[in-house]
Amino acid sequence: MTFVTTKDGTSIFYKDWGPKNAQPIVFHHGWPLSSDDWDAQMLFFLAQGYRVVAHDRRGHGRSSQVSDGHDMDHYAADASAVAEHLDLKNAVHIGHSTGGGQVARYVAKHGQPQGRVAKAVLVSAVPPLMVKTESNPGGTPIEVFDGFRAALAANRAQFYLDVPSGPFYGFNRAGTKVSQGIVQNWWRQGMMGSAKAQYEGIKAFSETDQTEDLKTITVPTLVLQGDDDQVVPYKNAALLQDKLLRNSTLKIYPGYSHGMHTANADVINADLLAFIRG
Repeated sequence: MTFVTTKDGTSIFYKDWGPKNAQPIVFHHGWPLSSDDWDAQMLFFLAQGYRVVAHDRRGHGRSSQVSDGHDMDHYAADASAVAEHLDLKNAVHIGHSTGGGQVARYVAKHGQPQGRVAKAVLVSAVPPLMVKTESNPGGTPIEVFDGFRAALAANRAQFYLDVPSGPFYGFNRAGTKVSQGIVQNWWRQGMMGSAKAQYEGIKAFSETDQTEDLKTITVPTLVLQGDDDQVVPYKNAALLQDKLLRNSTLKIYPGYSHGMHTANADVINADLLAFIRG
């Protein structure tokens, strides 16, 4: 297996498939998953001739289950360690959910200053800020995230069945066909990771204000989200991202869920390809 060691000694697992001289597409996964969540995209873009790269966030998947650093700054620095180790240039960085926050922080703080980024994509992403505050009245109440923490601490294995079986993929909507394979794969990825990293990651994805990250990004950025996203409400995410970004394209999908990159991979992949080629 392939790893890079960060400055604080954390081993980050990564995948690097395809021609090394091809344009790289870098995928950043959501909470509490791993780089495996991008399998449908990585195989698709590999077949299109691209170099595809993805890593497991610290404390997730096959990366080190370290005690510290479960915050957006470390997530972005770890992503940068992979990009620098592989010397990725002219890269397209695509992030889902928490991974979208990771992309925004990485591009703003590392990728753009180093001249490594060509484009970015935010898919059902958490910026600018998820939690409800006085200055963010459309956010999600802190009690919801406290409930996530309580459920994870009480019975993580059951919680990690309930989330994908219900709101994550919209499988709780009437008439929606449930894929047990998708549910079990979500559970498998979640249970590979560290309970501590995932518990502390809830604060990272819900309480990190990334307004300035979005304002700093100048590369062309595609913003994608479903209007039936039950995890990250699109009116407080994609619509605000589009307003804050300097060079963005917005697409809202009617009826699509938070996990639309998996549940509707054929549509999402085609739109990603068109943006990358455009």
